[in-house]
Amino acid sequence: MSNDTVGCQPEQQNISLTIFLCLVYMVGLLLNGFSLWVFIFRMSKWNAGTVLQFNLAISDALASPATPLIAAYFINGNNWTFGPFLCQMKIALLSAHFYGSILFLTLISIHRYVVVVHFKRSSAIKRKAFVKKLCYVVWCFLMVGAVVYAYVLGVTDEDGHTQCLSIHQSKLVKMYFVINFVLFVAGFLLPFTVTVVCYACLARSVTQISDKSMQGHLIKMKSLRMIGLCLVIFAICFFPMNVTRTVAVILKKFYPTECALLLLVEKVYYSSYVLAGINCCLDPLIYFFGSHGFNKAFRNSVKRARGQQERDNRTESDTTSCSVNRNAVYTIS
Repeated sequence: MSNDTVGCQPEQQNISLTIFLCLVYMVGLLLNGFSLWVFIFRMSKWNAGTVLQFNLAISDALASPATPLIAAYFINGNNWTFGPFLCQMKIALLSAHFYGSILFLTLISIHRYVVVVHFKRSSAIKRKAFVKKLCYVVWCFLMVGAVVYAYVLGVTDEDGHTQCLSIHQSKLVKMYFVINFVLFVAGFLLPFTVTVVCYACLARSVTQISDKSMQGHLIKMKSLRMIGLCLVIFAICFFPMNVTRTVAVILKKFYPTECALLLLVEKVYYSSYVLAGINCCLDPLIYFFGSHGFNKAFRNSVKRARGQQERDNRTESDTTSCSVNRNAVYTIS
């Protein structure tokens, strides 16, 4: 294999890719950090939906520690200089981040469908205690997968380049091929299908809700926003990344000498990777539009911040006024 792939050397990515990568994940970190703060410190009552959204925010925040390493990797000409442990940590964090986000988005879609369409029926996913246990199982599944991927996919030396999580790792071609199709089918295709089915049924149901009552209008608008936003996240963020990575591993396994095509697909994949990071910025909109409790806590936090700022300005103004008056008295005397 290595003789066939001579000449397929990694190319340094455009600096704009690194800039966009850092910008996207920095904004995502700020938004999800604020969301977690609202969940923990501003929301006293949680329901099953809140638990799912909180776990989604945690999975979104996992990518942030790996972002500086990825940026340095790109700047250094796709040459990994941080050692095997940090490479494995990067792989584990990214795996838990991307597929945690997909799984929790899928659970949110199932929960939303059950709550709206079958609101009169008793269901386990409506109960907070059950959802907590379900999230625990999901995290155990994600952690086991992350550890396995980090263990079998490590640092390799490829013709003078140290590679980490790269399509150019010729020694790991078979492993990448198997892992990719496991992730593509079980980690993306199956959850995406469940999400589409849930939201299709939900959309059909909410279109029959009357707009005459305020409550009916609010339920309809909230559900339609959730449907549109989740499907946009899947279509823009996760679909391109999973498809281009699948194309890349197929090319590497069956057409290893097509270097120009492989490098082109690699560029598209890294671009889709930046798009995938946008989900960190879009997911907080789910909390805002899909959770009345989060929306209320967010608005109250903003009002408190404004009120504190006004009080600080008023105090500063009063202090300045007193100082001016005191100086005036001293001048007269």
